[in-house]
Amino acid sequence: MASDIRQQVVVVEPDPLWELGGRTLAEGLRDVLGPLAVHVDHIGSTAIPGMAAKPVLDLQVSVADLAAAEAAFDGPLVERGFRLSPYRYDHVPAGRDDDPERWAKRYWSRRGEAGAGPDCNLHVRLVGSPNERLALLFRDWFRAHPEAVPAYAQFKTVLAGALADLDDYADVKDPVVDLVVVMAEEWATATGWEPHRS
Repeated sequence: MASDIRQQVVVVEPDPLWELGGRTLAEGLRDVLGPLAVHVDHIGSTAIPGMAAKPVLDLQVSVADLAAAEAAFDGPLVERGFRLSPYRYDHVPAGRDDDPERWAKRYWSRRGEAGAGPDCNLHVRLVGSPNERLALLFRDWFRAHPEAVPAYAQFKTVLAGALADLDDYADVKDPVVDLVVVMAEEWATATGWEPHRS
């Protein structure tokens, strides 16, 4: 994962307030971003009960058009302490020959903005895209398999202690996520899981 600013890795014990923080932030973003935001979801490790994580909430906004969303969202997000990153693509899982354009996104982040709200990574992805689906599947698989949470949490904690740089941490973590996704896809097929199903 490339980023515009090199950041240090900090993984902390799970905080029960992450769930409320993610829900509150998602509701606020729905109001601010309007109808272009088809879905706003709390994703990532802070959305998984009991998971150690970086103390940064990950949210995903699903949209029908990335360019239109970028133009419409940037002003309101900047007012709330977010900065648009030049990072435009997600990691394509191993074994997939997808065109990288299928994994396009827009990405804003907020760090240390006093009074603006919690630190946050905001991933804007196309409705129905593989990266939108993967983020939700990863979260939901772990929620359905709490017995797997301690092992993945320990892996992330050890990795964070071994690597000083966030980009290196993400590069090492990506293949492990790819393995989790293989199991998660089998679970999705067996259970009929679909994104955004009530």
